[in-house]
Amino acid sequence: MRTTVSAVTARLGCVVDDSGRIVFDLPAEAARATQEAEGQRLLLRLRPKKDEPEKVLHTLALEPGDDGRLCAVLDPEPVLAEGRWDVYLLGPGTERQRLRPGLRDLRALVDGQLRDRRTPLAVRIPYATKDGYFAIRTWLRPAHAEVERVDVSDGSTTVGARLHGVSLAAGGTVRLRLRGGGGTVRELKPLASDDGHGFFFTVDHDGLAAARHGVWDVFVQPSPDAPLVRLARLLDDVADRKEVFVYPAVTVEGACLRPYFTVDNDLSLEVRKAV
Repeated sequence: MRTTVSAVTARLGCVVDDSGRIVFDLPAEAARATQEAEGQRLLLRLRPKKDEPEKVLHTLALEPGDDGRLCAVLDPEPVLAEGRWDVYLLGPGTERQRLRPGLRDLRALVDGQLRDRRTPLAVRIPYATKDGYFAIRTWLRPAHAEVERVDVSDGSTTVGARLHGVSLAAGGTVRLRLRGGGGTVRELKPLASDDGHGFFFTVDHDGLAAARHGVWDVFVQPSPDAPLVRLARLLDDVADRKEVFVYPAVTVEGACLRPYFTVDNDLSLEVRKAV
């Protein structure tokens, strides 16, 4: 497959439903420009890590739709691997082309955190990249703890979340794990709702400030023998939360603490020396 990417003017629109099904469409003017060759397709490429070759590709046939448009459908199955998928227009004997985002109807995703989800949890959110191209952010997790609220006060941070695919049992704990800390962990006792899926916990700022500085990643272990489940906010229409949902920093005992969402929309707590 030729890998050169040519200049692009075509814009790709989409509609997402609450099952994760995505219907793509190329407007009539863009569709006419692509009809010189038959067999036009959309190519979804899992973005490889730096200096690694691309390995995972997924293609979708483009079919005639209403008003001269070309349409393609990405069904909920098969699920896509977790990561960022770049979207290209692909035709026989032509260079693949990146596509700009058109109208993205993501209304079905806005209240996604209100519905119980089956597992493995598969999430897809179309978005515009920083350089203005169409892409899809995906998550695929065996179980999931959806962050519903983060309340920051002077003395503590309280987090409310809901488990999908598993419930909180006796002996379940929240674990703050120091990133790069050689297994350094602080355990907290969560308070569970009657159904065992909702829970909340409180992080005492004094206690965390007295511990080592760094980034503490937040997990829940639903039962003593269960795998850790990362806390994250995935079930809505926001592909990148880090620069959108910014929580206040609190200074205590010479340390500055703040909760934040990572580039993967996972919840972490940063502790650093106060300036």
